[in-house]
Amino acid sequence: MDQLGSDILMDADYDEKQLTPTDDDNDNVAIITPDDGDSMIDDTDVDVTTEPALPLATDHDAIRDRFMPPYDEYETEAEAVFTWDITNWRSLPKRTNGPVFQCAGHPWRILFFPFGNAASEAVSFYLEQGYGDEKPPEDWYACAQFMLVLHNPNDPQMYIHHEASHRFTAEEGDWGFTRFADKNRIFAAKYDGFDRPLVEGDMARVTAYVRVLKDPTGVLWHNFVNYDSKKETGMVGLRNQGATCYLNSLLQSLYLTGAFRKAVYQIPTSTEEERASSNSAYALQRLFYRLQADPLAVSTQELTHSFGWESRQIFEQQDVQELSRILMEKLEARMKGTDAENALPNMFVGKMKTYLRCINVDYESSRIEDFWDLQLNVSGCKSLDDSFKNYVEVETLEGENKYMAEGYGLQDARKGVIFESFPQVLHLQLKRFEYDFQRDAMMKVNDRYEFPEIWDASPYLDDTADKSESYIYHLHGVLVHSGDLNAGHYYSFLKPEKNGEFYRFDDDRVTRAAKREAIDDNFGGDYATNGLSGLQKGQNPYTRQWSTKRSNNAYMLVYVRESRLDQILPPENEMQAPQHLPTKLAEERAAAEKRKKDRDEAHLYMNVQVATEASFKAFQGVDLIPWSADNEEVEPAAPKTYRLLRSWTVSDFSDFLTKQYGLERDLIRPWIMVNRQNGTVRPDHPLLWDNMTLQEAADKFSTRTGGFRIFVEETTRNAEGAPVWPSEETSVPSSPVVNGNAQQQHKPILIFLKYFDVDNQVLSGVGHIYMHPSEKAQDLAPHILELMGWEAGVSLELYEEIKQTYIERMKPKNTLVASEIQDGDIVCFQRHLGEVESTAIRQSKPTACLDAPAFYDYLINRIFVTFTPKLTSPQQNFEVRKEGDEKFTVALSKKDNYDALAHKAAEQLSLVTTASIDPSHLRFTTANAQTGKPRTLVKRQAGTTVSTILFGTSGNYGGGYSYNSSAAAQAPDHLFYEVLEMTLTDLEQRKAIRVIWLSDGINKETAYEMAMPKQSLFSDVLAALQKRAGLPEEVVQHVRFYEAHGSKVYKVLPLTHSVVALNEYMTVYAERIPAEEEAEAEAERQGTMHDAEGEVGSDVEFEEEDARSGRSASRLVHCFHFEKEPSKPHGVPFLFLLKEGEAFTDTRERLSKRTWIKGKNLEKVRFAVVKGGQGFVGRPVWVQDDDVLASMLGPDDHLGLEHPNRQRGNWARYESLNIR
Repeated sequence: MDQLGSDILMDADYDEKQLTPTDDDNDNVAIITPDDGDSMIDDTDVDVTTEPALPLATDHDAIRDRFMPPYDEYETEAEAVFTWDITNWRSLPKRTNGPVFQCAGHPWRILFFPFGNAASEAVSFYLEQGYGDEKPPEDWYACAQFMLVLHNPNDPQMYIHHEASHRFTAEEGDWGFTRFADKNRIFAAKYDGFDRPLVEGDMARVTAYVRVLKDPTGVLWHNFVNYDSKKETGMVGLRNQGATCYLNSLLQSLYLTGAFRKAVYQIPTSTEEERASSNSAYALQRLFYRLQADPLAVSTQELTHSFGWESRQIFEQQDVQELSRILMEKLEARMKGTDAENALPNMFVGKMKTYLRCINVDYESSRIEDFWDLQLNVSGCKSLDDSFKNYVEVETLEGENKYMAEGYGLQDARKGVIFESFPQVLHLQLKRFEYDFQRDAMMKVNDRYEFPEIWDASPYLDDTADKSESYIYHLHGVLVHSGDLNAGHYYSFLKPEKNGEFYRFDDDRVTRAAKREAIDDNFGGDYATNGLSGLQKGQNPYTRQWSTKRSNNAYMLVYVRESRLDQILPPENEMQAPQHLPTKLAEERAAAEKRKKDRDEAHLYMNVQVATEASFKAFQGVDLIPWSADNEEVEPAAPKTYRLLRSWTVSDFSDFLTKQYGLERDLIRPWIMVNRQNGTVRPDHPLLWDNMTLQEAADKFSTRTGGFRIFVEETTRNAEGAPVWPSEETSVPSSPVVNGNAQQQHKPILIFLKYFDVDNQVLSGVGHIYMHPSEKAQDLAPHILELMGWEAGVSLELYEEIKQTYIERMKPKNTLVASEIQDGDIVCFQRHLGEVESTAIRQSKPTACLDAPAFYDYLINRIFVTFTPKLTSPQQNFEVRKEGDEKFTVALSKKDNYDALAHKAAEQLSLVTTASIDPSHLRFTTANAQTGKPRTLVKRQAGTTVSTILFGTSGNYGGGYSYNSSAAAQAPDHLFYEVLEMTLTDLEQRKAIRVIWLSDGINKETAYEMAMPKQSLFSDVLAALQKRAGLPEEVVQHVRFYEAHGSKVYKVLPLTHSVVALNEYMTVYAERIPAEEEAEAEAERQGTMHDAEGEVGSDVEFEEEDARSGRSASRLVHCFHFEKEPSKPHGVPFLFLLKEGEAFTDTRERLSKRTWIKGKNLEKVRFAVVKGGQGFVGRPVWVQDDDVLASMLGPDDHLGLEHPNRQRGNWARYESLNIR
């Protein structure tokens, strides 16, 4: 409710409903407190002589027309006037109800607090629904505009009135005025200049004027508490993730374009492979189905995640047109080869023709292009038709601007755009945001701009276009922006059905909308006049600023061709999702419910980690198995975690293991695993008590920090078929192991065996054995030979794996007791290597470990590093057999030096390339942890190790291979590599040079990095550039180099210039010399030859060198781009041929060809002579059309082109938008 009375203006953000905090009799009455209790306003600014006389309180029609005029935008359902005579005022109860009266079929009554409601100095009047003690019908409501008038029954000139509007519901059944009138005033002997009180003789009369309004949308004055979009409209909204309202409005528009939804559903996503290749399409399908099926608003998080968006894109409003185009491109690509192929072009693509037509001869040059949407000017246009007239406006080329027609010479011509066809669904992007060159910022255009509900596009079609089918369009959607550039909100009005009504989609809320709300209210422009003080002002809800212009207006329109309405907006039953979508989502919901149930029942269960003999044999690391690993695909030896009832007995658990692993019940027994003081996890005691619960076992035996971990021991049967177990002890130990300190044993010891394979550089488990404590270490040999299947006599080396960093060689003649061997200890063995074998292995594998301690040291320092080719150019010095294999992962030791790093990387790369890779030809670069891009070249020097390269000199994460502490953190597991044409040693004798090749004027830049011998000249650089860029010989003869610094040309580099003399802070550009420069040089050369009367002294080489160095009578001028001030240069600087005596109008045309800045963009460029050259930037001298540039430029002056740098700020912001 905005206006409560003629003298009350309510702020939309102000809480106008106040509940009485103390009075129990007030029954939570909703209260409105006017600032002034009396309507008899003393307004000195109003000319009272022109005001009509106030009507009498008994003239009901006049009172109503004067103080409660109807709303223009709402239709009246019914009106009623009811008068209640109040007697014995001071004797009435604190809360008094008047008689019930009817309006629009609803009962009403006046609620009266004669002594005030929460305001003792004032009396209170309210209007309330009159159901009384009866409960109103379910979902009952009425939208009422009402007025209460209190007057003296004996003098109808004496009255007070207040007006309000409210949506009356069962929850908010009363609304009115707590401070209706001050008691002292109405009981005073003389009321406001009258000779009698307003309440006279304890009597007064109150009249209620009630006007019930029709509510076609169902949400008039709704507070949206407990509002159910699905129930009210049959549709649901989309939740806003932060600043994704623009995305929500676009998605709802596409979703309600039924043919689009149908096409999206046709993209195959039933298999995992199809879903992986069409991730964003699958996410869009799921979103569309959930919009159909879910009862509540749907999240877009899954979709934006599939786009590859991060929080930056989520919390920044992006460009809707660019988002729409990228999304269409991605979906079109996914639809190729499916039933939906060409569905999007057939729906959204139209054709336009750009033409240039001669006036006096029969010649036309034209090009027909596809368009997916159209950007229309709002500025300077009052309506949609104005914008289209502006779009197809014809430009006449005449006078100095004549067109060079092939075969006809210079001709007067007409240039323009005309449409060959419009699509079935026409997306029109209204340019509400434009760059303001004066303010140097993007600004929003809030001008009034009208668009019709039905629009005819045929006037903008070419005469030759096929018009056999009508080009009448119906408005399907209006996407609205409210606010300004910096703060605002997007929502949309859409018409889901052919002949249906509009709905408003505002993030998670969907409501019905009147046609006026969808169309007229979004034209923009000024607010309506209020008849008294001119234009009204509205407050922008996002910036809190007041303005006479509406901040909410349409920025995108969606029209559907009338003849294709049935096809584009099919019935809902024709847009069913593929069956796998509801099935998959139902499975996910069931899984979510199960997870919830699991959380609720978590106290009944416990996690048990289980490892088996197979886990031990699959493990190739330190300790028994990797207990912290949880992914079997990454680590096959990872233990399995089971969620089991705490009440299960050991017998139940053993039965479960039997079924789980397909084993026999009497051939297994579980062992408790414990944490030892040295940091290892080893078996301690078998669980032999069948009736003990898992909870009891965990409490009694396991260590709290490690959780409940079990090793499943397996055995075989003897000749009689009985299981072979070394001990049948079943008594519970009186003192369980604490921190891994075992008691002295006399029973057989469980020992695990690992084998270090020197040839393959692999350490793996081979099994377990039992030995008596009195046996010697050398007695392990027969067991090992039997397990390995080796012949007797093989020489072995034995080591005890005490902990990760401590591997001790065992003394063969020591007993196991003397060696302190206990249950669960690990013995590592390897073949003994002779000198010849060791030498042979060293030659074939220089980085190989020859004994177990060395390999354990490698495992402790092992790090897996991913290597990615550093793609500095399309050309690589290697070729992989299979695409994708160029990226690989290698296990390195942090102690590996540079040569070992290069050798291991080359060894792995050689496995996937067509030719062997020489390690000396590899060069590495670290990677930036945030961007993943190359960071710092790794230098081959003494003391360099993998640790210093990846983690810095300290070996800690976060430092990295850098020379200053402020460098950005680098990735600790990623390196880029290059395969060089020469060895790294040779490369160090060369100079790195980066040349930017301008292949398309100054429009396209391609950077090439080359390592040139330090004695090279730029003629050698040119030869290298030719090879790298694939330049043909005819181009190479016309290439020149120039040096630039700070986006300004410094000097032209002749081919005789030494590479060593280059300044590393300079940028080197290479370009093909423009044809006009070469023509000028040729003309001057011919003139020189003629003047020398046949003495030919300058040949072609001299001519080319003239152009390369800039020697010419018509000299070359250095040009650069700047923004506002010459001290803010940007872009690619260039050289430009200056012609003596040429007017600047002609010079500008040549500059247009040189820079490819044309048309309206060229009109926005200002040209200036910048005095002082490279070293000093003086004040710009602006060039006029009739100036001669050659006479204005001094020898050291530059020509500046002033225009915005569109590579920064808002321009750059949109370039980052991407969908993966």
